Amino acid sequence: MATHKGSEGTVKVGTNAVAEVKSYSLEESADTLEDTTMGDSARTYKSSLTTFSGSLDVFWDETDTNGQGALSIGSEVTLNVYPEGDTSGDIYYAGTAIVTGVTRSGSFDGLVEASVSVQGTGALTQSTV
Repeated sequence: MATHKGSEGTVKVGTNAVAEVKSYSLEESADTLEDTTMGDSARTYKSSLTTFSGSLDVFWDETDTNGQGALSIGSEVTLNVYPEGDTSGDIYYAGTAIVTGVTRSGSFDGLVEASVSVQGTGALTQSTV
């Protein structure tokens, strides 16, 4: 069984790598519909619509106009997350996402950071580079 270090990963907006990525998260979920009827002894469900959302934490880099700069509030972007890197044979996840939040923070003894939240619109797909 293969394991991977987080440092192997990369995140892209379209084909442009996002600079200075510290961490990311990508969550997939599915709604369920209850189909229990009278006489059933336990609740039963059917799978329904799927969705995804995520977040991205970066060291803020104002010169990264095609990566971080593309992640502005309300933007609809093609988000590509490569957990094991982006070389031939690596698995990645892709989907259209809307940027729903951007938080920038800094302290006197640290670097300026940004956190970006996204909501998927449509399906998240898994592919191979």
